[in-house]
Amino acid sequence: MSILSQLNSPVIYLICGCIVLFVALVCVVFAVRAYRAGKAIGMDVTKMKRAIVASATFAVLPSVGILLGVIALSGSLGTPWPWLRLSVIGALHYETQVAEAAAEAVGLPGLSATHMTAEAFTTIALLMSVCIMWGMVFCLFSLKAYTGRLNRPAGTKDSVGKKKNSLSGFGDIAMTAMFIGLVSAYIGSYLGIFASSQGLFSFRGTWLPLAVALVGAAAMWVFLQIRDRRQAAWVDSFSIAGSMLIAMTAAIFLGRLG
Repeated sequence: MSILSQLNSPVIYLICGCIVLFVALVCVVFAVRAYRAGKAIGMDVTKMKRAIVASATFAVLPSVGILLGVIALSGSLGTPWPWLRLSVIGALHYETQVAEAAAEAVGLPGLSATHMTAEAFTTIALLMSVCIMWGMVFCLFSLKAYTGRLNRPAGTKDSVGKKKNSLSGFGDIAMTAMFIGLVSAYIGSYLGIFASSQGLFSFRGTWLPLAVALVGAAAMWVFLQIRDRRQAAWVDSFSIAGSMLIAMTAAIFLGRLG
């Protein structure tokens, strides 16, 4: 039995499915309790139902990006594990990057079912899980204090008269800086490989990632232009998924040139 067949076995589906089902049930419980709490404090039931329908509708488009991530990872890690990671606490940009880094660390040329082994999968799965769990751990000890600081208006003073600035923008700045660093690292590595290659089309891997990145960036720019010029905030709900689809389609066509 191949490693991919083992990763797609009924036992793995059962284990991952039970965890996903439990998380889904928790979501339903909290949704019901939130609805009842809204009615208890006198919120308009019609507006609450409208908000529920709108949230469910707009949640469909961003989930396309998650589905693409599951499809992309299922070819090398099987379907159940990516489905579990991206359904519970995983993030599309995190899972794919960490899986690639872990594969390279164990000596694989990349995420490929051809080179995947049980030991490599164990290392990749462990790294994907351990690296992302610290957000939950830190929340147990620091979320209450951090939330209090976020809700404090800028310029308020503490007990000794010192001003305390609001940290409401820190999260956005940190995430932006992180993504800029990640993009710079990946683009820099591709530029290095491209610069050291012997010829422009000597190996498609030297130029294909750069071309696909440019196509994805151009697609995102178009989405942002539509959002800003048409005042269409709803475009944000599927801009990432749309850019990914366009970039993946470009990779297929451009790959034929290599």
